[in-house]
Amino acid sequence: MRMWAQSHLCQKPQRATSMLAVAFALVCLILGACQPASAFPAFARKYGLRCSACHESWPMLNYFGQKFKDNGYQLMNDRDAPIWQNPGYWPVTFRFTPFWSRENVNKVAVDTGSGQQSLTTTGFNYGGLDILSGGTLEKNISVLFVPSSDETGKFHFESANVRFDNLLGSPWLNVKVGKFELDSFVSEKRTLTLSANGAAYQLFHYIPVGDGNIFGQLGDNQLGVEWMGHSFNDRTRLSVAVFNSVDGSPDLPYGQNSYSVFIAGSQAFSAGKLGVQRIGGYAMIGEAATTFALQGGAPLSGSGVGNKDFSRVGFEGLFYLGPKLDFQVFTQHGSDSAWFGQGYGDFIDNPGGLCPNINPTGPCNNTGQGLPAGARRPTWNGAFVETHLVWSPQLTVFQRSEWVRMSQQSTPGTPSDLGNLDNYVVGYRYNPFMTSRAGFAFHNEFSWFRERGGAPDGTDLSSSSLMLGFDFAF
Repeated sequence: MRMWAQSHLCQKPQRATSMLAVAFALVCLILGACQPASAFPAFARKYGLRCSACHESWPMLNYFGQKFKDNGYQLMNDRDAPIWQNPGYWPVTFRFTPFWSRENVNKVAVDTGSGQQSLTTTGFNYGGLDILSGGTLEKNISVLFVPSSDETGKFHFESANVRFDNLLGSPWLNVKVGKFELDSFVSEKRTLTLSANGAAYQLFHYIPVGDGNIFGQLGDNQLGVEWMGHSFNDRTRLSVAVFNSVDGSPDLPYGQNSYSVFIAGSQAFSAGKLGVQRIGGYAMIGEAATTFALQGGAPLSGSGVGNKDFSRVGFEGLFYLGPKLDFQVFTQHGSDSAWFGQGYGDFIDNPGGLCPNINPTGPCNNTGQGLPAGARRPTWNGAFVETHLVWSPQLTVFQRSEWVRMSQQSTPGTPSDLGNLDNYVVGYRYNPFMTSRAGFAFHNEFSWFRERGGAPDGTDLSSSSLMLGFDFAF
């Protein structure tokens, strides 16, 4: 439930001065609570490491943390085997984020007046709950299990996989099975940003206006199998994942008879005092169903056929400009089949189950209607740059600038900039303490988003989000 706040513009100056004094005192109290940075709880309790050993700023990994993850949550010493763990050790971390926010959307459809209006809401809220459990079952057999809920308490399995590490004694032979994050070292699951407009990478989830392809989202964990290999020092990394085109949801009735492939590779190299740089590339090539047998008017589970193709390819990089400053770069060229571009694919979530470009009065289900004359593949290009200033293990300042530009619309005559996105995020995280038992961060962030042609009247849709919250794990 949201709590609504009234404007304070008419309050007396004396009260405003008092509030500023209290806020200043609170900031001084928080900033004065500096303690040496220690570990992120779940694995820190096992190994007794400092938090900064694996994290640039939790939950974002540094080079050592990425190597630890690539080795199957192992340091490759005797302490990896569960038999050497303290019997009281429980490999579980809980993460929760209470916050206050101000959300604004410039144009929302309403039933009165001009039919749309600007909407601003303020209030206290909280994010969902993440329960992280992972580690080794035995030497070179590792697991990751993450039940996660939304803010209403509805749970799902964000991750649930087992990995067989160092098969035949080689770091090039690691196999993962289950539900897992795709192997990009620019990880949305470990991003520092949390606000409504800034939490997700737009490029990881981009779908053109009117497109029905929900299956090509890089940011969603997927169901399948992955081979991953790396050099002993983790400088060179390669991976190939094969998974069902169901966007990671086992119960969606889109049909399990279509598959996608995600291929990624990267190379790290030392730049002297600047640090270890990493560059890489990825390709997601897949197909998904557009035709479904119906049962009671709903698509029958497992009946999906009429597979059509899609692809996402790009470059990613992580560059350090010294011990305190780094930036991530991510690019994408996306392309969907013209069938997806006309609304086929997402039969369930498509508004009303209809396909407005082809079959305005019937279901968006490829049962022989055919494509409109001139229909073509929607294509786009995008990029983002995210910068982190790690002033100290306690304080990190960050920003992200992200852009998506359509290069070809599916329907001729559509405005060329329809669906173009701009997204900007800026904020900071302050950790007054981090120990092997708990992590705590004060998080302040502002984000702004714009979509060309996304408003109810066809003009630009923009929204902003201001967030002040506490992010903690224990």
